[in-house]
Amino acid sequence: TIEGLNIKPDGIYVDGTLGGGGHAYEVCRRLGEKGSIIGIDQDEAAIEAASVRLKDFGEKVTIIRSNYCDMKSKLHELGIDKVDGIVLDLGVSSYQLDTAERGFSYREDAPLDMRMDQRNALSAYEVVNDYSEENLSRILHEYGEERFARKIAHNICVSRQQAPIRTTGELIEIIKRSIPAKIRATGGHPAKRTFQAIRIEVNQEL
Repeated sequence: TIEGLNIKPDGIYVDGTLGGGGHAYEVCRRLGEKGSIIGIDQDEAAIEAASVRLKDFGEKVTIIRSNYCDMKSKLHELGIDKVDGIVLDLGVSSYQLDTAERGFSYREDAPLDMRMDQRNALSAYEVVNDYSEENLSRILHEYGEERFARKIAHNICVSRQQAPIRTTGELIEIIKRSIPAKIRATGGHPAKRTFQAIRIEVNQEL
């Protein structure tokens, strides 16, 4: 990725998905005195981690808490109308998956959340508990390519009538019940497509 950016020492670069600052660090190492990088991320924890990792590069680095979709307007606010390269590492980050309480991972039991930006009102809890069966089915089918989208959506709606679905573990049990045992035995974790779909919906990734 870094080779592909073909970094000029005095260039201006943007890392639109700053994360822990791994790509940005490698860009900074190749920049001269006049070079700069703007790092953008909507995740507060990621910004804190990247700030520590990049602190030795001083004023070469500008970090903005925002979504890369707003990159153009944010750069204009800084008086920048052209850059020499942009890197986007799309999807969920390993840091988000590894932080169990964020609710991204189907390998840990945690509150249903999945927000990349904690300032957003919509979380996985609202999607799972408030969306109509039809809307849930559509999301699972379109964003997760889940074969059993209708069945999973139906079982979510039946289950939440008894009590709200609050944790990833509760959701996983519903998903498992919705997929035939023969299918569950192959093809990885049965919840992976549903979790992907809900995550994309929560964060409006597309």
